[in-house]
Amino acid sequence: MSKLKSNLHEKTEIAARANYIKNRIKALYDVVVDLFGADRLVLRASKLHVLDLLRSENEYEQMVAIHTLIFDEPIPEDFMNSSASFEKMILALEDEIAEQLAKRMVEEDIDKRVSELMQEKQDDYVRDIKHQVIKEKSGPETPHSERKLEQLVSMEAKVLKNRKTAEYLRPQSLAEIIGQDSAIEALMSKISSAMPQHVLLFGPPGVGKTSSARLALEEAKNFATSVFGENAPFIEVNGATLRWDARGIANPLIGTVHDPIYQGAKREMADSGLPEPKLGLVSDANGGILFIDEIGEMDPLLLNKLLKVLEDKRVYFESTYYDHEDENVPAYIKKIFKEGAPADFILIGATTRSPDELNPALRSRCAEVYFQPLTPLQVADIVRQAAKKLKVKISPKVIEQISNYTIEGRKAVSILMDSYGLACYQQAKEGKNNKELSIKAEHVQTTVQNSRLTPYVTVRASQNPKVGHVFALGVYGFLGSILEIEAVVFPAKEKSKGIIRFNETAGTMSKDSVFNASSVIRKILNTSLEDYDVHVNVIGGANIDGPSAGLAITLAIISALENRPMRQDIAITGEISLQGYVRPVGGIPEKIYGARQANMSRIIIPQENRKDVPVNLDGIIVDVITEIEQAMKLIYA
Repeated sequence: MSKLKSNLHEKTEIAARANYIKNRIKALYDVVVDLFGADRLVLRASKLHVLDLLRSENEYEQMVAIHTLIFDEPIPEDFMNSSASFEKMILALEDEIAEQLAKRMVEEDIDKRVSELMQEKQDDYVRDIKHQVIKEKSGPETPHSERKLEQLVSMEAKVLKNRKTAEYLRPQSLAEIIGQDSAIEALMSKISSAMPQHVLLFGPPGVGKTSSARLALEEAKNFATSVFGENAPFIEVNGATLRWDARGIANPLIGTVHDPIYQGAKREMADSGLPEPKLGLVSDANGGILFIDEIGEMDPLLLNKLLKVLEDKRVYFESTYYDHEDENVPAYIKKIFKEGAPADFILIGATTRSPDELNPALRSRCAEVYFQPLTPLQVADIVRQAAKKLKVKISPKVIEQISNYTIEGRKAVSILMDSYGLACYQQAKEGKNNKELSIKAEHVQTTVQNSRLTPYVTVRASQNPKVGHVFALGVYGFLGSILEIEAVVFPAKEKSKGIIRFNETAGTMSKDSVFNASSVIRKILNTSLEDYDVHVNVIGGANIDGPSAGLAITLAIISALENRPMRQDIAITGEISLQGYVRPVGGIPEKIYGARQANMSRIIIPQENRKDVPVNLDGIIVDVITEIEQAMKLIYA
């Protein structure tokens, strides 16, 4: 009985195991069908000659077919001999099928991502094509840009009435520039010849340097010898505002290269990896004039680059992205990189700095023209000219007032315009808009008070002689000025123990002049200043940077020592030597100008400075001397 039960149990286990294997094989079959697909599975089974086995009801034959389909090779013959081998084969099949399913899932994911990216690229491409078509049909404008354009046009229409009056008052021809005939003649002679020169214009502000440069080109075109064509350009820039990048990213004066990656070349250039040259103002001025106002304020490195352009008459560009063998490079870019950009122009630079402050290399390449400070009479002419353009009445008193407060033509016109505005306001306030406008002295007085202006010339000549008081001459920049020097002398309390006082603010060189004067006085008068207390003062605390006041200081001390009055309509300049000789000094033209401003009738200068006296000088007498005795004869009343 127990043996029967054991056999039955054994048969049940075999049946259960057979059923388990059958189910596993059926599951494998279903997975294989899903893996290959029904149609592809039939084709593959036919190709491997296992289609009949695959359709068999015998699970072992199906196992053979599945093994062949998966591993692409027949099943080992001995796998039927052992259930363990059969079980092992099923596990191997399951592992391989799982691996292939995982691979297929990864591939499907990749294919899906690829499809998505391809669709995105296709959408971008289609969008670009649409934008291109729209752009070709409608141009670069968008609703936003059109609104901005309308806003700009609307702003342009809102122009202040008569806003261009200031520009209208500027000289419209070289003939309207007052007081600079010799400078304009020199400028025109240098740019209108068959071999024009670069020019530097020196002079104080507001005397016509910029106006002359602006008008010179058009005037030069009228000369038969001129090298300028009818369409010669005039390019103007201010040296104080010129900005550039030492890395080569930006240089509006010389030009630069916009590399495709770092410097934002145009899209068609960047897409092709091509550098894009950008020409500068020196190339814009080719064949004409480049005018740089305030050239003395330019960056020194930028100025050196400009000097190189003046030498070569071309601008050369470099870029690591340029390949002369690249067939995609446009011809004009090849030409620029190979030959450089043309930059053949005449440079006119204007500055208020003194010549010794400018780059020597720049000065060596340029002719120099000096504009003179304006006299009160010339300022008066400028005021009359501006009043005529404004069509207003002005009295001689108005002209005299304005001339007293400035030596600049531009400032004189500005004071006139301020007074004009005040007169207009008062007339409108009184309801007299139709009445002819007249600028009165009180208008100018109110203007100068509101602007906190002070008279430019505070020292003037006098017809009353004075003891120990003399006028010397100084120079600051391009302007000459009057210096008042006074001296007093008292007997010393103790003989040979006199003291000499001199205000320290006047400078050490002027102090040395006092001691030189002591030796000269002892030589020519046989009088020792050691017996006197001497005090010399430069009124106003002016600093005298040089020995040019030596003669004036000596004369002032002699006048005080001998109680001899001196004329107050004579100004003096010159260095005094220990022997009593008068040595040459600098700044004679500027000093003569300062003397004329103060209404001096004469000026005494060293004999060796005769050559420095301007030609055709009028309005003042210039006396030249070699020794102090000659000056004493001229100045003592």
